[in-house]
Amino acid sequence: MVKPPFWNNTKRYYDLKSYWINRFGCRVHKLPIDAGFTCPNRDGTVAVGGCIYCDGRGSALRRAGPLPSVGDQVRRGQAFYRGRPKAEKFIAYFQTFTNTYAPAEKLRTLYDEALAEKDVIGLSIGTRPDCVPDETLALIRSYAERYHVWLELGLQSIHDRTLRAINRGCDAAAFRDAVRRASGGPVLICVHIIVGLPGETREEIIATARELAALPVQGIKIHSLLALEGTALGGRFKRGEVTLMTREAYVGTVCDILEILPPGMVIQRLTADGYRDIFLGPAWAGNKLAVLNAIDRELAARDSWQGRKHASALAS
Repeated sequence: MVKPPFWNNTKRYYDLKSYWINRFGCRVHKLPIDAGFTCPNRDGTVAVGGCIYCDGRGSALRRAGPLPSVGDQVRRGQAFYRGRPKAEKFIAYFQTFTNTYAPAEKLRTLYDEALAEKDVIGLSIGTRPDCVPDETLALIRSYAERYHVWLELGLQSIHDRTLRAINRGCDAAAFRDAVRRASGGPVLICVHIIVGLPGETREEIIATARELAALPVQGIKIHSLLALEGTALGGRFKRGEVTLMTREAYVGTVCDILEILPPGMVIQRLTADGYRDIFLGPAWAGNKLAVLNAIDRELAARDSWQGRKHASALAS
């Protein structure tokens, strides 16, 4: 196998763990934070009900009662990871719902609280492409000049027909605009996509990957579509109105995507997991390790790796 030597790993893709070690010389952990945000696709600003796959409950912390402070959540996360080998540095991952959906001064207070904790070296901020106005981007850039900062944009698909079908509440133009305005500086961009969205063909999924491969994007999270109890998608799944991808099809499609992406793009996730209390399907998605192993086997069977077809994909 021929692959970029800078990965410094035994994998056929550039995983986040390898990136952290390359960048900081030690293991870095992302600490999930629920800062109490909602979403404009739920509160009526854009729409109500949210995306068809979102259960709307928020984090387990939120469901358990009053949310602990951001600083307390960081300290709890650190205590958990301190007992593991080489847990030295941390990224505060503002994960739940839309983490830029507030005035800039409120965001500053929350982000500052996380960064004030010992050994927190940066932020990862999950949000929607239509919720990063210039004032918010200026704030995020100011942090990126001093800390390691990722802006995580939930795209899901580049096709407007699909975005309408999943009640996403924004279009691909909003994503392209957000990337254009956020790129070219110290902020790193990670894009979330979902493989297996209703009505999308394999060719359409690859078209999303092909566009991302040509954009100034430094990371990607690839999620499998999950049907969850209490969601619009879950209801359709139980009624037999939607068919979810088989593991074989998912693994093959993910490998097709990896081959197209540039070798320097950090692969932050390759499948979805969690939600065990409301999980409906597909059954195979409940075993994350088995999915990752299947992806490894498929890449080996192809004698392929991330970026193998990147140049030809951009030329076509």
